[in-house]
Amino acid sequence: MTLTYGSYLQTDKLLSLQQAQSDPPEHDEMLFIIIHQVYELWFKQMLHEVEKIKRDFPGGDLYGAIHTFKRLRTIVKTLVGQLDILETMTPMSFTSFRDRLDTASGFQSVQFREMEFVLGFKRAEMLEFHEKGTPARDLLERRFNEPSLLYYFCEFLKTQCGAIPGEVIEQHKRLRTPTKGSEAVQDAVLELYRSKPNVAILFELMTDFDEGMQEWRYRHVKVVERTIGQKHGTGGSLGVDFLKQSLFLPIFPDLWAIRHRL
Repeated sequence: MTLTYGSYLQTDKLLSLQQAQSDPPEHDEMLFIIIHQVYELWFKQMLHEVEKIKRDFPGGDLYGAIHTFKRLRTIVKTLVGQLDILETMTPMSFTSFRDRLDTASGFQSVQFREMEFVLGFKRAEMLEFHEKGTPARDLLERRFNEPSLLYYFCEFLKTQCGAIPGEVIEQHKRLRTPTKGSEAVQDAVLELYRSKPNVAILFELMTDFDEGMQEWRYRHVKVVERTIGQKHGTGGSLGVDFLKQSLFLPIFPDLWAIRHRL
């Protein structure tokens, strides 16, 4: 069979996946489904890119990491931009089909939780949104127990300046709580900012990506607050106040901690 655009991208299958739960279908439910399906596709791509960085960092591949962080930063800008589209849906429009979501909740997004764990925002209680023994729970437990990206960043710093104590790297390898800064890492970053301008370019891109993720969290919280106010989320999820707890938590705290020393 000849390969075509449609068969390569499996567009027939892709375009059949938007199944409204309201009957008759509420107009804005299509937008709601497509926005979240697109988010899942971008989460898949971001996880794919982070896996590459986890190979680039220990190998000291500076320019590979620069290229990939540029891509991640651009994807995050797209994630933020998509919220502008979602905000064209009024609270009344969402209410018209919200009850049909039943137990479905964004808290159940496996890939987003993977992203959090991979980037170092590890909270064991978030595993409880997935039933024990299911493929989703098994995957998330594996991600939770893997070293986060900050561990690989420490490995990269070691290739560039050799100034990271082994016990600091080992601590980051074993870390199962949200990432915290390290004075030894900050000193190494500061030295590299001053001595290697090409590495400083990477640090700024990493900061751009980090800032973008914080912006996405803020915009997401405001969309939820604008749409449902102080109600609990669907499926018994914890709503706006819980989401606010994760605002402005950096992925790379050491890159922010040294700004006043530059």
